[in-house]
Amino acid sequence: MLVPIAMTKKSFSGALCLLIALASAAFALDINGKWTGNLASPNGDLETTMVFKVDGEKLTGTVANMYGEEQISEGSVKGDDVNFVVNAGGGQFKILYKGKVTGQDIKFHVVIGEFGEGDLLVKRAP
Repeated sequence: MLVPIAMTKKSFSGALCLLIALASAAFALDINGKWTGNLASPNGDLETTMVFKVDGEKLTGTVANMYGEEQISEGSVKGDDVNFVVNAGGGQFKILYKGKVTGQDIKFHVVIGEFGEGDLLVKRAP
């Protein structure tokens, strides 16, 4: 029995879409867990610890340094982009983190309210 060409193309397209979706899920970045690094700032390096929890594209967790620990808000993980906000100083200013996963590291550019900005390279903690 011959199958109409249109049906074959439709089936092939559906199968291809399913395969791409499954491959994407299999290779999704897993950044869950603890990460550490040093934030380069005009006042010197600031040792920083991050704990991430990812649910789909939503990112939650904490960021801690010598000034205390703050909750992550407005967090997202899309592809290899990792972005979030920390409201620090009792909500007096926002710290914006924009990062990209590269291999086993995450490279962030951090804007600390009106106080300045710096770069932060974090690595997964053992």
